[in-house]
Amino acid sequence: MTVDDLGAAAGVSGPALYHHFDGKEALLGEMLIGISQSLLDRASALATANPQDLLGALIAMHVDFAVEDRQLITVHFRELVNARKADRKRVRDLQNAYVDIWVDALMVVGRNLEPRTARTVVHAALGLMNSTPHSGRLGRDEMSAILVSMTGAALASMT
Repeated sequence: MTVDDLGAAAGVSGPALYHHFDGKEALLGEMLIGISQSLLDRASALATANPQDLLGALIAMHVDFAVEDRQLITVHFRELVNARKADRKRVRDLQNAYVDIWVDALMVVGRNLEPRTARTVVHAALGLMNSTPHSGRLGRDEMSAILVSMTGAALASMT
């Protein structure tokens, strides 16, 4: 991945990024941490909702991210291994906290699930939603409806 690719994902020119970062690895780390922190912050804000409604709100929020930020998902999947070790650890910690919110929400409606099973189910659901960069190029509304429906059905099948 080039700096121009990273800049395009961030909405600026590639060379402009070096005015703010020491190098490509620092930029990459900040971008990946920012993505994960944003998702965690959004999920945490939703976690104050009615526990019975939280899973649906999380699905809607993540689908919105997935269809709006396809490039960020691609950068994340391809480039996390190239980030500095400390940045990779920070991203993983943020991701685990994000998944924890999903697991807790799933276990409210899927009372018979073991935590380990619930975590596996959540990762599968996130994988489904994060598949948008690899899927057909439907319009935003149609893609969102499909992802919300499929993810909701997949999670409901486990409750």
